[in-house]
Amino acid sequence: MLTCPLCREPLSLIDNGAACPANHRFDRARQGYFNLLPVQHKKSRDPGDNQAMVEARRRFLDGGHYAPIAQRLAALAAERAPQTWLDIGCGEGYYTAQLAEALPQAAGYALDISREAVKRACKRAPQLTWMVASMARVPLADASCQLLASVFSPLDWGEALRLLAPGGGLLRVGPTRTHLIELRERLYDEVRDYDDEKHLSNLPAGVQLAHSETLSFTLNLSEPQARADLLAMTPHGWRASAERRAAVIDQPLEVTVAVRYDWLQLT
Repeated sequence: MLTCPLCREPLSLIDNGAACPANHRFDRARQGYFNLLPVQHKKSRDPGDNQAMVEARRRFLDGGHYAPIAQRLAALAAERAPQTWLDIGCGEGYYTAQLAEALPQAAGYALDISREAVKRACKRAPQLTWMVASMARVPLADASCQLLASVFSPLDWGEALRLLAPGGGLLRVGPTRTHLIELRERLYDEVRDYDDEKHLSNLPAGVQLAHSETLSFTLNLSEPQARADLLAMTPHGWRASAERRAAVIDQPLEVTVAVRYDWLQLT
């Protein structure tokens, strides 16, 4: 199932990691994840989210603020009953762990380009195969997955098509135009609108929208730490001015959470 990120040949497990027939070797960290991101595929020394961003997301998600999102994701995945699945851009593993709980009989894989994220994520569900790897060079075999999950994460459709087995699909979770609208109104003079269905215009041939639904609820963030963590785990944490960010952390915030689930299936 695992493939070499350098030559695409199958990887075999060895005592402390994995190796391919060309003798490309990759370590398995003591925490249990495989480091399948060769230095020549990195654009920086430590790509992806840093430790502070990962910790902010872990605190916020473990606080249960986005629990309804994860619960519905897991339920939708269970309806598809895949034999093998992959969480692309798994971050610190909050959603991945709930997918694993909903799919106990399936072989689960998860990857992120951030070593700091995966190092923490693999503790949530040790039974999965966790990887530090690039979304543009996923180290899994062709047509090996019945379900791909992408939660608030970018996607390489070329890789997705390569990975999906016939009849498989992508379960995508993304924000709608009203997601965190109150937060954005506090941070910016002008809130940029966007089309909830823009991503559908980029669907490749052979993929169709088979199911779509939205989920919306209100969060009351009374604790400064929760507001600071929400800022840190979104792009708004560095896009907005320091003054506006400080003002958000200083005052209680009631904010709308609004996401869209799409099941994008191979035809």
